[in-house]
Amino acid sequence: MTYEEVAKATHFMKTLFVNLINWVLIRRHTSLNYCRVLFSKPKSKSEVMSNTGAQILVYPFPTAGHIIPFLDLTHQLLTRGLKVTVLVTTNNLHLLDPLLSRHVYSLLQPLVLPDPVPSTTPGLVSRIRHLRELHYPALLQWFQSQASPPVAIFSDFFLGWTQGLASKLNVRRVVFSPSGSFSYCMNISMCREPPRIGDPNDVNHSLSFARIPNSPQYHCYQITPIYRFYKDGDPDKEFYINNWIENHESWGVVFNTFADLESIYIEHMKKEMGHDRVWAVGPVMMPVEDDALDPTNRGGSSSVPFHELMAWLDARGDHSVVYVCFGSRQVLTRKQLNELAAGLEESGVNFVWCVREPKDWQVSGDHGVIPEGFEDRVAGKGFIIKGWAPQVAILRHPAVGAFLTHCGWNSTLEGIAAGVVMLTWPMGADQFANTKLLVDECGVGIRVGESTVNIPESSKLARVLVESLDGSRAERVGAKRLSEAALSAVKGGSSDKDLDSLVKAFNELKPKKGGSVMQV
Repeated sequence: MTYEEVAKATHFMKTLFVNLINWVLIRRHTSLNYCRVLFSKPKSKSEVMSNTGAQILVYPFPTAGHIIPFLDLTHQLLTRGLKVTVLVTTNNLHLLDPLLSRHVYSLLQPLVLPDPVPSTTPGLVSRIRHLRELHYPALLQWFQSQASPPVAIFSDFFLGWTQGLASKLNVRRVVFSPSGSFSYCMNISMCREPPRIGDPNDVNHSLSFARIPNSPQYHCYQITPIYRFYKDGDPDKEFYINNWIENHESWGVVFNTFADLESIYIEHMKKEMGHDRVWAVGPVMMPVEDDALDPTNRGGSSSVPFHELMAWLDARGDHSVVYVCFGSRQVLTRKQLNELAAGLEESGVNFVWCVREPKDWQVSGDHGVIPEGFEDRVAGKGFIIKGWAPQVAILRHPAVGAFLTHCGWNSTLEGIAAGVVMLTWPMGADQFANTKLLVDECGVGIRVGESTVNIPESSKLARVLVESLDGSRAERVGAKRLSEAALSAVKGGSSDKDLDSLVKAFNELKPKKGGSVMQV
């Protein structure tokens, strides 16, 4: 056999093996879910009341930061009577467990598709491209095999290609943005008018976005790398831009935000899209009143005993603790971590620090480790978590007064909901936009650092940590007000009403013969 024939045969066997494993996982998980339905507590009236709600396909981007808020929203849709098929990849099937144990199988069903084989060219665009290559034909076949297919595809903003699939199937596609509307406006603006950047490494070069409310300005390093380093005509750059163009062409968009936080950007998107099918339904993670959606276990198990952590916090006074976490993926460089550790030690404040240890592929890179003897020196003042932390539960504890964060959107909303002062240290992606929102527009944040471009000296950081716990600061007053606004939004307010409007819009999409849909 030639080399090409061997390669093709190997690829075929790998695909066959993955599909076999996937089939076994589906069968096993379906059986377990059936047992849960049989033996779980009785369902509320809202959970079993209707089989007349529209059926939709929910398709999250397969990373925890995107899946978790989308599943929280899916829970809300299910309680309003929609029938939902959730597409998950095999590696993320366990994240569906809370929903599968909470909702009857007639309303919620998983559609499990394989994960892409790891690429030799890693990166976001490569991941999106491989998902399309793997899932487009599988989804097309699945839709065509259904007697009553979904009336809409509700998919993550990194899955813009599902707009083309929806058009082929003659169904609607609705975008879910797990980020805020401000950063979404930025992405739409850049895809329509890609920024012109001379030297991508010039940290002083700035760009202005006049089409967006408040005409925000950004330094070059704060812009998505694909616009900085990829040349015009590059296939990856064109693919990424087209992803956002297809988002803009979709039937509607749903934001995990609320009106009091981002009203001008929500209204801007309505004008940009030329219609009112723009819904702000967040924060979708609050209020958490259901034990199946326990805030102590959102996406992972704590790497420390939960009762020990809560006991430690219980022993501290109100608003006396700084929580430090840079998300589930960010690993700090040596300099970042050393300055942070020194600042925490010098400040003398109580703190809980969630430290992300490097993955195997990061071990040889520039990553920081906790300094030798640090844990002994801060004993009694610091509680260190190596790995996953129950972030929502920590932030909601009355002892926590400030949150040193990378400003990922999930962390931003969780901090806002908890009413804590936000200490901002963005690292990339939408985090610079979120920082502007928190500090410049909402007045609930204090700038600490920016990526590796602006790493705070330990003495400056120590001073800010102490000041952030001052109960008289304007940021604390603003944080309390914004927290109350977030709660009001999901308790009968603007987000609750938008969620009802979204469900109504889905229910007005009536299937026609052949699986196509029409709007009534």
